Amino acid sequence: MSKKYAVIKGVQGALPDYVLTNKELETLVDTNDEWITTRTGIKERRILKDKDKAASDLAANAVEKLLEKTGTNKDDIELVIVATVTADMVFPDTANITCDKAGLNNAFGFDINAACSGFLFALTTGAQYIETGRLKKVIVVGVDVMSTIIDYTDRATCVIFGDGCGAVLLEASEDSGVIDSVFRGDGSGRHYLHMKAGGSLKPASKETVENREHYVYQEGRTVFKHAVKGMSTTVQEVMDRNNLTADDIDWVVPHQANMRIISSVADMLRFPMEKVMQNIAHYGNTTAGTLPLCLWDYESKLKKGDKIILTAFGGGFTWGATYLIWGYDG
Repeated sequence: MSKKYAVIKGVQGALPDYVLTNKELETLVDTNDEWITTRTGIKERRILKDKDKAASDLAANAVEKLLEKTGTNKDDIELVIVATVTADMVFPDTANITCDKAGLNNAFGFDINAACSGFLFALTTGAQYIETGRLKKVIVVGVDVMSTIIDYTDRATCVIFGDGCGAVLLEASEDSGVIDSVFRGDGSGRHYLHMKAGGSLKPASKETVENREHYVYQEGRTVFKHAVKGMSTTVQEVMDRNNLTADDIDWVVPHQANMRIISSVADMLRFPMEKVMQNIAHYGNTTAGTLPLCLWDYESKLKKGDKIILTAFGGGFTWGATYLIWGYDG
């Protein structure tokens, strides 16, 4: 019997309407457009301003449009995996809420929290349900509403992050799909990129709120160094395992954290920038949303058979790379 792969049959994004530009950030914190652009490559980012909306609303929007775009019946979806660090609630899962809002009555769902590596981990997890034959149609979502956990008085973090969502539909294929993944983790990295309060270690209290401990904390230089090393080494490992060189790869999809990180990884692996997907200038770092949003933005340029490597690095630390073969012409 031929091997079964999980192939992406469609991709869809969902973005808030509000655009927060560098110029507007100049009125909120001690920064300027030149400083932000030079250090991050970001010009603007999307922000979910509606206080009655959350991650599940962006996810449900992306899922509904994805089903319409691919001509897929809602009742045929069996599983929804949502990668996010900004869940609607501690529980229930945002995936469960997304299924309800999108009317997926036959699907079960669960969340994956691996920070910026979340979509990458969720994609491989969803692929395994397809590869084993357990399920036929799986949706994988990467979504984050980072504006809800960003301190807009901290210029080290507030200029970087934005809100956004991307979703993909997975089905079975015999000639294309997710081929291989290399994942790594190092919990000691939690000291350099985390949110101090809100978990079981330090539950929310009057003190944690007053101390502004419910926001993203990051030591930029340390994260930068580990991100470049982590993504470049796992990309190289997945290429070596599959007898690939940089010339064999049609597209690299790096996590959109910082343009200097993206450029450094490309340089180390000798990938020309014209092969490297990038939309950070318009969206900033949407955490679990960056990889599927890149695929969505570049969908029209993709061809069936394209060899693609996705790579990400997230807080905690988590990182890895996935090699896949694209399944349709964009």
